[in-house]
Amino acid sequence: MAALSCRLYPTNYKASPFAKPKLFSISCSASQPSQPNLKVIINGAAKEIGRAAVLAVTRARGMELAGAVDTRFLGEDIGQLCGMEEPLEIPVINDLVMVLGSISQSKATGIVLDFTDPSTVYDNVKQATAFGMKSVVYVPRIKPETINALAAFCEKATTGCLIAPTLSIGSILLQQAAIQAAFHYNNVEIVESRENASDLPSPDAIQIANNLSNLGQMYNKEDISTEVLARGQVLGEDGVRVHSLVLPGLPASTTVHFSGPGEVYTLKHDITDVQSLMPGLILAIRKVVRLKNLVYGLEKVL
Repeated sequence: MAALSCRLYPTNYKASPFAKPKLFSISCSASQPSQPNLKVIINGAAKEIGRAAVLAVTRARGMELAGAVDTRFLGEDIGQLCGMEEPLEIPVINDLVMVLGSISQSKATGIVLDFTDPSTVYDNVKQATAFGMKSVVYVPRIKPETINALAAFCEKATTGCLIAPTLSIGSILLQQAAIQAAFHYNNVEIVESRENASDLPSPDAIQIANNLSNLGQMYNKEDISTEVLARGQVLGEDGVRVHSLVLPGLPASTTVHFSGPGEVYTLKHDITDVQSLMPGLILAIRKVVRLKNLVYGLEKVL
């Protein structure tokens, strides 16, 4: 509820023999009470993205770090683990339920960031929901059946959950631009580069291929053969090819090449540091507070 404050100020006026009382003006202003900070729990805090999230959350307006969960570096202060000058006095523990319980007792709004593993996402979201908290999930390779089960659970529980295949706003803009370009070109190939081969084709490449396939077009009609391995992997049944480069030192890069008669149109996005994901992460935290169901894809709330 807004607070109303008023003050009296004397008003200057021209003296008159017929008017003796002094005049005053009243100035009133309404002030909104400050909103309590969002309490953020990071599950997978010791990972590279978890550490970056710790720094981002502690710097974000209206948020504070309330817990750090991981199976490594147990007992260590998460602030010192992230290289902060001052400790946060928040130890890394491996018990998510314990952290959830302590936050729920404070009656504060809590958000759980999940950077763990596809096999644990469902249980993690259920546990967060049991304590009245919503979840932002950034875990590659979540199976479709897990997403469907979570969607049904969130709808029944009327709780919000945001699953983000990517937190990079630049990547989302590339995907949207690729959809627009696909209406004008019939030839398209995706080229990506990564430092290691543990996650190829990447979720970004798969998402772009799925987006283009959903448009109902057939691409690369003059070269639909899948027998030549050097031509890359065809994703789906619409002829979209992806080529993956793996070399140490390469940035995480995604390029989409379109071509038509006499021209080539190229879209490219590079990620050189995990910090590029933090604006999208902070946005996801702010947006999930208002959700009452599961949303798949950060682009749905941009």
